[in-house]
Amino acid sequence: MRVLGVDPGLQCVGYGVIEFNKQEAYASVRGGDRRLKLIEAGVIRTSSKDKLTNRLNKIYNALTQVLQACRPDVLALEELYSHYKNPRTAIIMAHARGVICLAAARQKLNVAGYAPRKVKKAVTGAGAATKSQMQRVVKEILGLKAVPEPHDVADALALAITHINVTDRKI
Repeated sequence: MRVLGVDPGLQCVGYGVIEFNKQEAYASVRGGDRRLKLIEAGVIRTSSKDKLTNRLNKIYNALTQVLQACRPDVLALEELYSHYKNPRTAIIMAHARGVICLAAARQKLNVAGYAPRKVKKAVTGAGAATKSQMQRVVKEILGLKAVPEPHDVADALALAITHINVTDRKI
């Protein structure tokens, strides 16, 4: 199974593709989980100087290229949330999530949504984990030489890992 995790945003969209091979034996904690293979990871950046429509178009086009190149089986996406003190952030995030969902739909790809606290808990064991904790744990799980940078990439990989863990328990 190949999972594309996406950390949505308007300025920076983190993405990471992980392949899960259930048949592969586990590796040591230091070497990461050999059942998980990092295929590709990166960010899609837009400029705040550009019009909203152009920024959304850039996210859509770049993500479509990732989908076509990596051919994931599912897209794991952070669910929309908003603190009542900052509704504008939720609206901006909804725009980005909308084009991400559209790109997935155009590729006939299912989208699985996960709340940020659920992802943090599933990956680190703590629902209130910091960005740096997430980066370190993702590094260990995937057996990487360095922490994934920027944190948007680590968050996207954590979303993919969460989906794999949730799905693996159901199999």
